[in-house]
Amino acid sequence: MNQTILFPEREHWDEAQRAVCFPALVNGFQVICAISAETVASRYGGNCVREWLSAFQAHRWDIEEEALASIQDEEEDDQGWYWVS
Repeated sequence: MNQTILFPEREHWDEAQRAVCFPALVNGFQVICAISAETVASRYGGNCVREWLSAFQAHRWDIEEEALASIQDEEEDDQGWYWVS
């Protein structure tokens, strides 16, 4: 699959999803990627939104690599989101 995939540094907390969400640009189109608070906490620690966002930022490259693989494998959910688990 020959795609250009970029990850702008625009992560945010989504309370409804209880996840850190971050965009990816796939051939110029934006898709949403996410990693749940539970996954961030189990991997990197943290007990609150501020700590989960900080952990995401500290491990951004690893998380984005997993999201990249999910995008390339076309593993979006019913809403078109790509989840790092």
